[in-house]
Amino acid sequence: MKTAFTILLALALTPLAQAQQNKQQQSQKPLAGTDRIRFEPTYTLIDSGKWSGKRLPDGQPDVEGHWSNTVGNHNNWTDPQGGIPGDPAPPRKPLGPRAERAPSRVTDPASGEVPFQPWAKAAQEDFLKNFHNPTQPQYIEPLARCAPAGVPKSFIWHGYEIRQYPGYVVFLFNSGTRIIHLDGKPHLPSSIKLWNADSRGHWEGNTLVVDVTNNNSKALFGRTGEFASENVHITERYIFSADGQRYNYVATFDDPSVYTRPWTATIPAKRRTEKDAVDGWHYEVALNQAGKQSVIERDERICTENNIGFGHVAVTPAPR
Repeated sequence: MKTAFTILLALALTPLAQAQQNKQQQSQKPLAGTDRIRFEPTYTLIDSGKWSGKRLPDGQPDVEGHWSNTVGNHNNWTDPQGGIPGDPAPPRKPLGPRAERAPSRVTDPASGEVPFQPWAKAAQEDFLKNFHNPTQPQYIEPLARCAPAGVPKSFIWHGYEIRQYPGYVVFLFNSGTRIIHLDGKPHLPSSIKLWNADSRGHWEGNTLVVDVTNNNSKALFGRTGEFASENVHITERYIFSADGQRYNYVATFDDPSVYTRPWTATIPAKRRTEKDAVDGWHYEVALNQAGKQSVIERDERICTENNIGFGHVAVTPAPR
């Protein structure tokens, strides 16, 4: 007997289901904006300070909505717009000078490189060397097997949604959900390790400050292989602009077992709305009309190891 999952999978693979999906997407196009998402070569630093925008009933700054990073996807951690080194099928358009591309996500140290210990740097380079032709399981990126993207990679993959509830901030990623507790609860026991770690936060004006522990560190930072260990302690600062349209994710990574010193990463993000064109890599949503209001929805993923990739969704066949 076929399971419900098998039936859904079969539907997703049939030409009829694909045709229905294309029809749905075409019907949504008039609702989508025409502002094509382009990666930006620079970004503006946002200072921590007072929050003058709208607040939720529980007092939190209202930052709910859809967001995505503005400088590049997960291909390259230190050269966001540089592609994957050694790619056998590089982009047709020349990259141009490094100085004209977005800066490294590593903002401290000034070199833009993760301050790895020698053994860790060798491990990162070994992964990258074998990424395009993996001959052993350790050279296959976990996200390619549909594992959660983890911290911090989730912020540079397909866009995401922020929802807020009394005592919580929730991130809905393409590859999992992350809950930030604002209620003062202690961290989980150190023996418990999670793909998206354990997060405890509080608001300081326009900045959400989050203490991150209990990371299983199985996820990588990008396809270039940067990583942390289970010992990593991350301090995150989500610094929102006064108009609530942008924020900077600024995170300090402290892991003496892997790095020679603590270091900081910065990922700029921008709010996305129905005015933005739907983009499968950076703003992966469906825009549906509900009366006079456009409703932004995220597709249900059926990504499971050895079955089907992120690029497919479960759909209902059209009636005959």
